[in-house]
Amino acid sequence: MTRLPNNDPSNQIATTGVPIQAADDLTAVIYARTSSPGQQEGYSIDEQVRQCWQRCSSLGWTVSHIFRDEAVSGSNTDREMFQKMLSRGEAGWFDVIVVWKLDRFSRSLMHAVQLEQELRSWDVGLHSVTEHIDTTTPTGRFNFRNISSASELERDLIKQRTQMGMVGLAANHQWPNDNPPLGYRKCEDATLEIIPAEADLVRTIFDRYLRLRSMPDVATELEAESHPECRQLEWTPDRVGKILKNEIYIGEYTVANVDEYVEEYQIVEERRFETVTQVRNRFQRARRSARSEMPRNRKERRVQNVLDQYSEFLEMDS
Repeated sequence: MTRLPNNDPSNQIATTGVPIQAADDLTAVIYARTSSPGQQEGYSIDEQVRQCWQRCSSLGWTVSHIFRDEAVSGSNTDREMFQKMLSRGEAGWFDVIVVWKLDRFSRSLMHAVQLEQELRSWDVGLHSVTEHIDTTTPTGRFNFRNISSASELERDLIKQRTQMGMVGLAANHQWPNDNPPLGYRKCEDATLEIIPAEADLVRTIFDRYLRLRSMPDVATELEAESHPECRQLEWTPDRVGKILKNEIYIGEYTVANVDEYVEEYQIVEERRFETVTQVRNRFQRARRSARSEMPRNRKERRVQNVLDQYSEFLEMDS
């Protein structure tokens, strides 16, 4: 790893960001990051800091702090020093963040665009040493807006391609991901095929709910049982609820803008599914009603408690 010379002012900075005194004009901070302890020269923390320091010196900027995140992935937005830097930027401690390259700053171009918008709201600029980005100048802001537009276009194109792909899948009743619902396997042509043992378990879940009228109770029973012929799942009320309301079990295939009945996908009789839905809706309405209809005397007690506390505060204040 390249070491900074002892006479380099940036050597005074610890990972906690000790302040430095330098030139004038804008007040800058340097942010440097590595993803792993052994990154090659050119990406090392010291080399990033060196190049950022030289850029600040050439521009006459005062470097007030250096923030370092070592061996931390860019996808981790909770980086300790990164978050500390942002909080100080929001508080107005500096004017511009200087980075060696944008990928040291953010996990992706789109993420960098989002962060820059937040920095702009704090009147904080962003400067990249290796890229023509400097939002403290009109030209730099123009360049970054172009990057932002390209990022937005890329996002829209990805969304469009995804939607087109989903429509293509839906036209042939193919499943859009590699995690089909319980009761099915995904075939090589991406269509679904019913797994008899898992289909029996799905029907059992519907029957048990009609008997127990409780998703937690159904989950408890399933968790206590063994189903070696089925995929191993952790049974929770939420998982049971998702199964009970999944219309694929009555053959209703809904992907993209396609909503069709596919007989080969049906596992549960429609009448049974509708009965379960009615029971679930009835219980949900009852819970909502119970929450909204708090006894009046209980409401009055709460209001009185608040008034009493306020009266005590006024007495203490006087």
